Amino acid sequence: MNDAVKRDVDDILKKYDRESNVRIWTGAYGKALRWISAFVSVFLIWMNMFAKLDERVRRPLFVGILIILVFLYYPAKKGAQRENHIPWYDIALMAAGSFCWFFYPANLQKIVGVGTRIQTVFNPGGIPFLIVFGIVGILVLVECCRRVTGIPIIVVASVFIIYAFTAGGKDLKTVIYNLFYTTTGVLGTPIGVCSTYIALFVIFGAFLESTGVSGFFIDFANCLAGWASGGPAKVAVISSALCGMVSGSSVGNTVTTGSVTIPMMKKIGYPSEFAGAVEAAASTGGQIMPPIMGAAAFLMAEMVGVPYSDVVIRAILPAFLYFLGIFLMVHLMAKKLDLKGIPREELPRFKEVIKSIYLLLPLIALVAMIMNGFTMATSAVYAILTCISVSMIKKEGGMKSLLMAFPLLPVFFMTFFSKSFPAGTFLGDNCITLCAFLSVAGLIANYIVSRENRKELPKVVDALENGTKNFLSVGVACGIAGIIAGVVTMTGLGQVLIGAIVGLSGGRLIIALILTMLCCIVLGMGVPTTANYIIMATTCAPILTAGMGMNMMAAHMFCFYFGIVADITPPVALAAYAGSAIAKAPPMKTAFNASKLAIAAFLIPYIFAFDTSMLFIDTGAIEVVTVVVTSIIGMLGVSAGIIGYLVSPMGVIYRILSAFGGVLMIIPGTLTDLIGIVIILAVYLSQKLKEKKLNKAVCG
Repeated sequence: MNDAVKRDVDDILKKYDRESNVRIWTGAYGKALRWISAFVSVFLIWMNMFAKLDERVRRPLFVGILIILVFLYYPAKKGAQRENHIPWYDIALMAAGSFCWFFYPANLQKIVGVGTRIQTVFNPGGIPFLIVFGIVGILVLVECCRRVTGIPIIVVASVFIIYAFTAGGKDLKTVIYNLFYTTTGVLGTPIGVCSTYIALFVIFGAFLESTGVSGFFIDFANCLAGWASGGPAKVAVISSALCGMVSGSSVGNTVTTGSVTIPMMKKIGYPSEFAGAVEAAASTGGQIMPPIMGAAAFLMAEMVGVPYSDVVIRAILPAFLYFLGIFLMVHLMAKKLDLKGIPREELPRFKEVIKSIYLLLPLIALVAMIMNGFTMATSAVYAILTCISVSMIKKEGGMKSLLMAFPLLPVFFMTFFSKSFPAGTFLGDNCITLCAFLSVAGLIANYIVSRENRKELPKVVDALENGTKNFLSVGVACGIAGIIAGVVTMTGLGQVLIGAIVGLSGGRLIIALILTMLCCIVLGMGVPTTANYIIMATTCAPILTAGMGMNMMAAHMFCFYFGIVADITPPVALAAYAGSAIAKAPPMKTAFNASKLAIAAFLIPYIFAFDTSMLFIDTGAIEVVTVVVTSIIGMLGVSAGIIGYLVSPMGVIYRILSAFGGVLMIIPGTLTDLIGIVIILAVYLSQKLKEKKLNKAVCG
């Protein structure tokens, strides 16, 4: 990426991604913040792997650290970035906010001892300091959220707090106690999950990016599809799906891969608004792509009460169909416009690209460890160690490269053999610790014996720093989402909402689903995906499960999907607007095109809401194969209907029939499958007949 393109990318990120508007620190100040951020990542790894801290100590410590880092990185408003400068009032807010959160764990036993009577202690001069600390701590956290993620989620949280005081009938002491001093408010499940799984997996993502795996994904996608009709668009879909496993930001993914793929799409003839939409839709889908799913998978596992591996398995087919739909549409559009691919001589050579396949080892290690029953924290840390090891392996191969790969052996051994040793034996009780020690020792030895690897050491610090910066937005959003969840728990609002929606829907699931979809999309406008999912999982998912009898996993997945598509749904379609900025296309046209391309995300949740076969719930092997095959054919029908091309251009009637037949095939069920395949076959044969007549006329 040349300097001009990099400047454009930075400008677009600053415009559409609040996380990119950071203070400018240079020289000694920049180095100090870099090392502080790296230390925070190491501290979190230590806290989750080795420290046995009470949750009421660990969570407020995490929030206090978040507040300090947010004020160090983010100014009060855009364009206020003076070099090496932080205003006095930011220092005061940072000190006051972090002190309040650190004060709680430092005086935990005394605070826990008084329970709800928090006004009776630390009140010299009649000032109930515990209540004051709670108010200040929450308000400073809200300001942090405003700086990092924006106003929308704060507005939602404010409405809930007003409800607690008014309709909920709660007084100030009760609200502060529940939101600040218990694990049902700010320090609830969202912050608990963020301070463990999400933070560690975000750090892992930073290490994975440092290995150059994103470049490998793009090169690999070029080898697979770059030469085909409409090749650059197919490369965008494949690379964004793969990069989405690493990146949790739809805007960041759009800008990063889009800076390469969008100009290529325009060059071969795709309309600019279509090119921007392809990248936006594909990048947004990265957040539903297993195994990481934009960090929401960990929250979903916690809230549904199932193993993380279950969430990943349930998400596979919907994610596959989402990307298949986009892939088919860009293919049909290429055929419709008669677009070619990239000449093979301009593409990376497969035999060269495949040499870097070892870069996938961290992902393989991560999935293998999770599937073998290791905790997510342990799996993430060992995946990080694997990333560092992988960065030492050289593509040229040879004995030296094998030596560099030695730290991978303990990870491999632990993943597949540590469960073989019975408890009570030395290896049974200490295998994980021993493997960690050997792996770290191997890494240190490699740095000592290899001058080239010593030059790469700053990349480890960079990855630790980036990991810290990347989880700030998720962390503050989880804190504010915890306020919403806390109000729902404290006031019993959940039961009120269930009664209201069930009454409004008349007990009909389809109406309840439509209302939930609209809530998810509206609340998702400008709200980070993870926070949006927490809000909907707290408020709407119980309506679908307790009120309408819907399967819990399907209900949570439904809320998750419609929270995601807010990034490409007008009027606040941040990912689509970022894509339009790169493509130099009208933003609204790009957003509407992205919504059409992502049609699977609007259809599939309704389908698995009524029939959980698509989520592999209570389904046999034959049913799974049937659902997969019919869904693929169905997505072809839907894609052809939207683009208006199958074998040849289609009129309005054929487009409607094709899309309708496709939807019927995606819906699980023998009758719908038979009707759908008949309709799609009829459209296809009619198209072939039309093409045959046209060819005869031309030849004649």
